[in-house]
Amino acid sequence: MDFFKADLHCKENNKNHKTDEISIQRLIVRRGQSFILTLSVGLQSSPLLDSLQLAVETGPQASESLRTKAVFRILQEGSAGQGWKAQVQAKSSSSVTLSISSPADACIGEYSLSVNSSNRTCCIGKFVLLFNPWCPEDWTYLPQDRERQEFVLNEHGIIYRGKSDCISSLRWIFGQFEEDIVDICLKLLDVNPKCLKDAKTDYSARCNPIYVSRVLSAMVNANDDKGVLVGRWDGNYADGVAPMFWNDSVEILRKWYRNNCRQVTYGQCWVFGAVLCTTLRCLGIPCRVVTNFESAHDTNGNLIIDNYFSNSGVALKDGTEGVWNFHVWVEAWMRRPDLSQDSVYDGWQVVDPTPQEKSSGVYCCGPAPVKAVLEGHTNVQYDVPFIFAEVNADVVSWVVDSSGSKRRISADTKTVGQNISTKAVGSNQRMDITDNYKYPEGTRKERLVFEEAVRRANGVIVNTRPPEIAPAHPCISVKIMEIKRTVNSQDLDLSLSLCSTESKSLALKVRLNVQVILYTGVPIKNIWSKDLEVQLLPNKEQNLPFKVPFCSYGTFLNGANSIKVTALVSEPGRSEALYAAEKTIVPYQPVLTIKANGQPRISSKMTAEVCFENPVPEELTDCIITVTGWGLLQNLHRIRIPVICPGEEIKVEVPFQPYRTGSRDLVTNLDCNLFQNIKANCSVHVPF
Repeated sequence: MDFFKADLHCKENNKNHKTDEISIQRLIVRRGQSFILTLSVGLQSSPLLDSLQLAVETGPQASESLRTKAVFRILQEGSAGQGWKAQVQAKSSSSVTLSISSPADACIGEYSLSVNSSNRTCCIGKFVLLFNPWCPEDWTYLPQDRERQEFVLNEHGIIYRGKSDCISSLRWIFGQFEEDIVDICLKLLDVNPKCLKDAKTDYSARCNPIYVSRVLSAMVNANDDKGVLVGRWDGNYADGVAPMFWNDSVEILRKWYRNNCRQVTYGQCWVFGAVLCTTLRCLGIPCRVVTNFESAHDTNGNLIIDNYFSNSGVALKDGTEGVWNFHVWVEAWMRRPDLSQDSVYDGWQVVDPTPQEKSSGVYCCGPAPVKAVLEGHTNVQYDVPFIFAEVNADVVSWVVDSSGSKRRISADTKTVGQNISTKAVGSNQRMDITDNYKYPEGTRKERLVFEEAVRRANGVIVNTRPPEIAPAHPCISVKIMEIKRTVNSQDLDLSLSLCSTESKSLALKVRLNVQVILYTGVPIKNIWSKDLEVQLLPNKEQNLPFKVPFCSYGTFLNGANSIKVTALVSEPGRSEALYAAEKTIVPYQPVLTIKANGQPRISSKMTAEVCFENPVPEELTDCIITVTGWGLLQNLHRIRIPVICPGEEIKVEVPFQPYRTGSRDLVTNLDCNLFQNIKANCSVHVPF
């Protein structure tokens, strides 16, 4: 029979440790910060307190040498101590209230807590210990409280997608304080390959946010392990869930957990990044989701992207490297004493769970100091060369003729890495953080950093180009422009601008080509082409308008989201004079709306009203509307609508009852035969 009874004061402790949003029924605390417990027993004399020992332990084969176990006594008033500590807060003849403190570098995870007195040991409970960004001694310490509110406590966020000149925002529910998410995050750590191979060492390493973030980067994708998400980019999602469908991390993580750690299908970069953000915030590591527009994927480490076209202007599917419309990763905040003792690399670290290239034999990336990327310090761990290329690689374009020979037509040092974006602190505004990653394009400093990056990256092949394939003198400028902003369901309304610096007229041949592409830049289908002959006058701009009908691209855009328009311009009789332009267009989606009706209160009955009007002159079939809102709806709601006729407006209502206070988001999604990933959201503030 237990000779101690313990009150862990879960509600009070969790509130003080900013974890009461997770639970007030179980003890969840942050390291480096004290919590209280009350022991009830016949304590009639101080000698009993003097003989009292407490012990905490986590993981299998816990040991003091690995710092997964600690045995400690109650300190006398005024005494100092290191490591785990206990001090008397109050006592009576039948109880004593103790203040327990963990070290700021304790291993995170689930602990058992026991008491020993007179050679009798009694387990008095379990608790979960998290990283503590509020504690100055913790490596995750974030000084500004408003930033902690955003990067640790905010369960909602915005993810940016689209193109650098057409940025769209996606509301995402991270849901890190849904009660079961902390257990799912700890399960992720427990099934990682390092833990399965050597659990006691893995548990010991969980004191380190560098280690934990790297493990989670690998575990969010399912490529090497029992990880969460399978990535797929080819548009074939029939045996799973399309990446565009997801609105929140909670459903994904729960699905993985319920199915005995079986991988969830499917994700793409923003889904991987959002799920990683949820796990890091849940465990106490400050985190934000970041989008890099015009993001390079460099496979050979030379910091140069080779871009290939056929002589008819078609972008070729090389299958190795290229420039994505955008790529999403996360930044995690932590110190990096493993790299420098003078804090030079402390702060935001890139951690990327999207499985692109292996790092030390595993599909993970980071943590890589953003400061190292900025300065071109590509010899710094982890994976800085790859991330440097993503934001600052050069792009060389080539035309490949029917014999396979290549001719370089342009070199671009400025396009990669545009409008690097994240949600602003305390608002829903977009914040541009490009200057954190690179010096301004076109400056001498930016080129010096590029040269430094090449020099420092061990084994990097410095690219040289033979003089016989140097680009032609740019006497003609070529540019593709949108006459009006493209909406998915309307024709593309475009113009080709030509201008010559020659003193005479030029007879030119123009090849226009349009392809549907994935956001990763991979071509899916050639949908339209046109040949023109143009007499270009000297020193004069000439605009050639052209249209691409919706019927040419509409049925092919699902599973992709981009249209690439290319123009190759040549001068007959001058084979070396070849000019090119390209433009990637991301059409706006038709309008979907959602609003909440009713009085927001805990357990009050409310409805979410979703409205949509079919904008095309044909039936929309196989329509599915989903509504998600953790804290408002307990489960995802799905409504099937077989047909929406041309011009028809539909309205659906979803009942819900708020079950948590604070500002919460309702997010809705519509998919059908012609459109995917049409989303809308509204906020509901449930008063405390």
